[in-house]
Amino acid sequence: MRQQKIGIALGGGAARGWAHIGVLKALDKIGIQPDIVAGTSIGSIAGGCYAAGELDNLEHFATTLTSRKVLGFMDLNLTGSSLITGKRICNVLGNHLKDHRIEKLEKRFVAVATEIGSGHEVWMDKGYLIDAMRASYALPGIFKPVNINNRWLFDGAIVNPVPVSVCRALGADIVIAVNLNSDVFGKGTVIPSHEAKEIITEEETDNQNLSKGNTLGKWRSRFFSSKSDSPGISKVMLDAFNITQDRIARARLAGDPPDISIKPRLQNIGLFDFHKAQQMIEIGEEATLRVADDLEHHLGARAA
Repeated sequence: MRQQKIGIALGGGAARGWAHIGVLKALDKIGIQPDIVAGTSIGSIAGGCYAAGELDNLEHFATTLTSRKVLGFMDLNLTGSSLITGKRICNVLGNHLKDHRIEKLEKRFVAVATEIGSGHEVWMDKGYLIDAMRASYALPGIFKPVNINNRWLFDGAIVNPVPVSVCRALGADIVIAVNLNSDVFGKGTVIPSHEAKEIITEEETDNQNLSKGNTLGKWRSRFFSSKSDSPGISKVMLDAFNITQDRIARARLAGDPPDISIKPRLQNIGLFDFHKAQQMIEIGEEATLRVADDLEHHLGARAA
């Protein structure tokens, strides 16, 4: 009998994606080596580094981040199609990945992106790894879209938040899916009766504050958080994106379910909590060990 091919689908979820590192480390510890790796958004970063044999370097980078360092990587772009250019984070990733081509990686890898205009789901399975990653994690409105072969691409989570279908298409017999948002938006429901009262806004106060002092500093503060009751820009944009992503993921996973689902418990982790990598890595490891029996059943692995 031929050996069954294992595929792993790494979903999107912004900072919560550091949990993918813990998942991949735990799988390695129990003797499971996926043959096919498909990543969307932050999942393309973890998956690409894993396929290139650079996961340890990614873990070192992630676990040395502080909130101040995270702010330093956010090179604000006050013009054009995004709030952040993304050049600084791309330069850091490029230090280790600039010479890696997807077709020459140790494992079969695909990064998923979305084409602007057409809405096509684009599978990048060749070319430079760093370029494919950058296109896959380009959150709309946050990072600049990327032009690859005359296609403007941004975040793949818009069309395929947990790319199980990619693993299946590439010949995976057994697919492991890592869903980073299963317990974050999974309790969404309908509020059938809500009274519309007077709208409370702090727009005038915000504008007055921005007109005084360090304008760039004020914009940074407003982008990442808000001291008022109103949500900051980043929360509004990322929550809108991730709620949509969650609903799409539910529909796609229902139609094409994975054989094994790994669901890290990340409800208390914010979408920009990149400085909490160690905590998320541990959560990813714990989530993997919780399904060790299922892994053993499907894969014949000797799970601890």
